[in-house]
Amino acid sequence: MNDQSANPMQITRRNALLATAGAALVPVLGGGLTAPARAAAPMLGATQPQVYRFQLGEFEIATVSDGAVQVDGPHPIFGNDQPAEQVQDYASQNFLPEEKLEISFTPVVINTGNELVLFDTGNGAARRPAAGALASKLEAAGYTPDQVDVVVLTHFHPDHIGGTMEDGKPTFPNARYVTGRTEYDFWSDEAKLGGPMDRVASLTQSNVVTFADKTTFLEDGGEVVSGIRAVAAPGHTPGHMAFLVESGGKPFLIWGDTTNHYVLSLQKPEWHVSFDMDKDEAVRSRKKILDMVAADRIPATGYHMPFPAIGYVEKAGDGYRWVPVSYQLRL
Repeated sequence: MNDQSANPMQITRRNALLATAGAALVPVLGGGLTAPARAAAPMLGATQPQVYRFQLGEFEIATVSDGAVQVDGPHPIFGNDQPAEQVQDYASQNFLPEEKLEISFTPVVINTGNELVLFDTGNGAARRPAAGALASKLEAAGYTPDQVDVVVLTHFHPDHIGGTMEDGKPTFPNARYVTGRTEYDFWSDEAKLGGPMDRVASLTQSNVVTFADKTTFLEDGGEVVSGIRAVAAPGHTPGHMAFLVESGGKPFLIWGDTTNHYVLSLQKPEWHVSFDMDKDEAVRSRKKILDMVAADRIPATGYHMPFPAIGYVEKAGDGYRWVPVSYQLRL
């Protein structure tokens, strides 16, 4: 009986590779090397790209990292209507940690040739110092805050409106603002101050209502500038919007927080997300937007997708699959 499972010396592929590597070192070690060599250069720490820029027709588009935070998760943030073990197992199947989650933030800048348009303003340094340095990141991308002509707010969660003000002053002093009418009316209601929605309502007063006289309020299909139109995608918040960009016959979608994770939300669009205010409506919006992007093969960016936060979506069973951009947009 040849029972390899009972053999403590059974060799796996990984062990075989390690054994081969070790064997290759034997002549060197036998040649008199008694201690490992030490690098002269110091350890520098992990890095991540901060800017990704490409051409879309006549437009120049850049995604700019506003940093990231690590939190406990993914459950109950994602799949909070599912058993924790099921969500953890699904994360593990997709090479993700079962107990930790990274959430990144990626505003978008579009230079139309006539106006510099910024979509969402990041966290703001006062609110989240570890991930709230959009003004300096913009400069690294080749822009200055005073060059921004239009600030578009997909919705009013703090990681999207936190950067409109810094040190009590407008971060983008020459900009006009564009946002959804429904979103503004909901969060600017002073009746929400002091209650369970006070955190967002208070920040809305200081960081959005401040600019009301410089703000254009859109409905579904409304135009930001020529070539950029609003697409209603409610559920995450009451007036959450995506934006369809088109230049030279080439489309691109900015979906904001329609889906918040490339695996745990995009691949499982029916799973509830704790950040979504109306979870059932968020599921409907998620499927509508993802169906459109997948069917029309539209490149897209999501605020919380892995940087550079640009990719494609394909249908995969009952869900979808995120296909990160490679060189497609450079051709």
